[in-house]
Amino acid sequence: MRLWLCIALLSIVLCVSADRPRIGRGIVQAGQFVRDAVGGARDMYRAYKDMREANYKGADKYFHARGNYDAARRGPGGAWAARVIRWPFLLPHSDAREGWQSRVSGRGAEDTRLDQEANRWGRSGGDPNRYRPKGLPSKY
Repeated sequence: MRLWLCIALLSIVLCVSADRPRIGRGIVQAGQFVRDAVGGARDMYRAYKDMREANYKGADKYFHARGNYDAARRGPGGAWAARVIRWPFLLPHSDAREGWQSRVSGRGAEDTRLDQEANRWGRSGGDPNRYRPKGLPSKY
């Protein structure tokens, strides 16, 4: 029974891949996109953890740029993750962030604008070291 089931499943897979190679390629591409997105989210989280660990004044823009840069380098899925994940909570991006920062955190709209600029710079492949403050330990 198991042998016949294996033969039937193998036949279906071979027929699908022979008749519709685009479907097989699409499934592989979708899997790669998801893998890149998960890796990109991990890159963003790692940069966030490093930022918290470093606790270095003026280094947040560097970590924003680095997280987005690392995520975007993974491919389309990583670039997507870099666009939709926002700092500091790694939640879906929202325009409400600017209001939150200016009202609740006290950082203001200008800081938000600069954070977003650093995010765009990193996503576009710009060197994150542009935002690296002097004296930040080489570990980061």
